[in-house]
Amino acid sequence: MNIIIKDIKKTFGDKVAVDIPELTIHSGELIGLVGNNGAGKSTLVRCINMLERPTAGTVEVDGVDLGKLSQKELRAQRRDITMIFQAFNLLMQRNCLKNVMFPLELQGMNRNEAKKKAMELLGIVGLSEKAKAYPAQLSGGQQQRVAIARALVKTPRVLLLDEPLSNLDARLRLQTREEIRRIQTETGVTTIFVTHDQEEAMSISDLIF
Repeated sequence: MNIIIKDIKKTFGDKVAVDIPELTIHSGELIGLVGNNGAGKSTLVRCINMLERPTAGTVEVDGVDLGKLSQKELRAQRRDITMIFQAFNLLMQRNCLKNVMFPLELQGMNRNEAKKKAMELLGIVGLSEKAKAYPAQLSGGQQQRVAIARALVKTPRVLLLDEPLSNLDARLRLQTREEIRRIQTETGVTTIFVTHDQEEAMSISDLIF
């Protein structure tokens, strides 16, 4: 999916959180958004999927102006757009396999089909052997990879990663960002990676903004 951002501005009272004249992200690219804390990176990605409505400007995804959609149309569009936050947000009472299956079960997919697809995604993130493990039994990096598998299980066309590694130590950050790049390359999903770490962004991104 191509994403075109034009004259996006988001204000909170007198404070301007986001002010971007133009940004184009081509299908299949991994783009790094870099800036200090409070620079508006997270607000921008929330504007991209309309969790935050821009004060001005447009966000087009494959030619569709998301700001002009009804709530029903926007919900349908969001099926192709998945966001991963800093917190892993895993269901602690479910094992890894059932965590990844959960979005498919909500869609009404046959349990056996959901299980098969979830196992494929756990294989992609290198955690097939942890299918029956619970989140509390995993390292932070492994939990984040389960979150990524769950995000990818519905085959999104856009993946928004909001500081996904900020809660990990240096070793796990390195390991997990390499996994993210590998997965993104294999799946071809258009990805926006938000980070305050310029070196991290340079190591993983096709382009940096």
